[in-house]
Amino acid sequence: MRLTAITFLTRWHAMLGLPRQFPPTWYRDRLREELRERRTARTPWEKLSETSDVFFSISRARYDGYPVWNMNPFIAFRYGFVYMYMLTKYTSRWQFYRTTAIFCNIPHYDSVREVVNPSKDNKMKEVASRHNINPEKFHRIGSRLRRVWPLLP
Repeated sequence: MRLTAITFLTRWHAMLGLPRQFPPTWYRDRLREELRERRTARTPWEKLSETSDVFFSISRARYDGYPVWNMNPFIAFRYGFVYMYMLTKYTSRWQFYRTTAIFCNIPHYDSVREVVNPSKDNKMKEVASRHNINPEKFHRIGSRLRRVWPLLP
């Protein structure tokens, strides 16, 4: 079962196609930040969200070739909900940015591969800048799309 879960996560990360980060210490720094946020989470919903961010950081680092921590084995009765939440959350964000790019009539929409939180206006503008998209148009369309898009915190 574990091999199947790792294979699935590897394929999922390949589909997301996020660029490798440099320097390699970025992965460890990101994990530390997520662990810090997990410790400060108060509600069960916040804890679930932050735990999924920790799992994502670990699995992304492993996928990119910079393992920063041993990945928890995929045990459905213990971590299944966290993994499902993580997959839903990050896939939804990834598809949100691609859909926003399509609505902006960007011919290279398939190169838009992002998973940062689109609920934050500054993140929307950063994504637009990274992909040479008009930030005002991207933000305007993204803001409208956020009203109906199922985004998880």
